[in-house]
Amino acid sequence: QVQLVESGGGLVQAGGSHRLSCAADGSTFRISAMGWYRQAPGKQREMVARVTSRGSPDYADSVNDRFTISRDNAKNTMYLQMNNLKPEDTALYYCRADHPLMGTYWGQGTQVTVSS
Repeated sequence: QVQLVESGGGLVQAGGSHRLSCAADGSTFRISAMGWYRQAPGKQREMVARVTSRGSPDYADSVNDRFTISRDNAKNTMYLQMNNLKPEDTALYYCRADHPLMGTYWGQGTQVTVSS
């Protein structure tokens, strides 16, 4: 079982910045690909950014050049730095871990609300 705990959600003004964190079990974090996904009301969950176990990132077109995903294997923590936030970034943000043997796990989500 992989436990993921997101933190850092909140209310932000448009154009502002915010950072999300996802803490994971140390025994599995280092070899897991990690990612941030989001789901807005009435919409499907979508990939925002993901990072391989070796640190290679990938971004959705809608957040490219605004968001930065990173991971600190020493702290078993993944981050999402969000800059120039827009109202359309408002969503419940989920942390996801893809372990090569144990499968896929999700956090419970943290709400980000961007006011215009």
